[in-house]
Amino acid sequence: MSVENASPIVNATLLEDGTLLRLVLDKPKGNVLTLEMMQALSKELDAQSDNPHLRAVVIRGAGKHFSFGASVEEHQKDQAPSMLAGFHAMIRKIVTYPVPVIALVEGSCLGGAFELILACHMVFATPTAVLGCPEIKLGVLPPVLAAIGAKRLGGPLAERLILTGDTIDAATAEKSGMVSTIFSSDNPDEELMAWYQKNLRPLSAFAIRQNTRVARIGSGLFAAVEEPLARIERQYVDEVVASHDGNEGINSFIERRKPVWKDS
Repeated sequence: MSVENASPIVNATLLEDGTLLRLVLDKPKGNVLTLEMMQALSKELDAQSDNPHLRAVVIRGAGKHFSFGASVEEHQKDQAPSMLAGFHAMIRKIVTYPVPVIALVEGSCLGGAFELILACHMVFATPTAVLGCPEIKLGVLPPVLAAIGAKRLGGPLAERLILTGDTIDAATAEKSGMVSTIFSSDNPDEELMAWYQKNLRPLSAFAIRQNTRVARIGSGLFAAVEEPLARIERQYVDEVVASHDGNEGINSFIERRKPVWKDS
């Protein structure tokens, strides 16, 4: 069975007799995560969360890239608080989703997109994948990476990415444990479907839901996206949004010029 419910920016398809939900981010160029896209993704997840036969969700990007990240324009002072609230609501939904949410990453996966896949239960990537959070280079910070990065990547790697804005390739992400498997670039969809049919399709959907919940309780992610993430969001809104450098970094990126820092 293949049931489609396509929206302009998130295409949803039920596959494998309604047991697998595929969500495709589809917003050229680069599948930028606007608040509209975040809300559309959340809506599609909500639509299937009570499906008793659902065994997994796959999120991928249309085209050559997973996503360039959250909209820089929506990081501007007047939009940042509502964007962050919407983004973190989506992240909490993924973290607490009743079945595994799997990311399939090709090409660039940066900023908010990298934070999105951090929240997923499993990540598969192709050799072309480039992952990281450049927020510090824009004078701001990555709240989700700060809240859950150490649990998903290990403390040293998470801190390096936060403090430098560096990127890593698929091989480095696999060594950290974040990426489960590196697929070939030729047909990652086919490899992912084969993996699903072997590893999750034969299992009880009830058992998958039970194990998904306890795995997230044990990992500490349920707790991490509550008060720690809320506290980091408040810091962003109260201090970063109010700062010169936080606004200068965003504005200079939009205006395509070198930022002029005042260190405040």
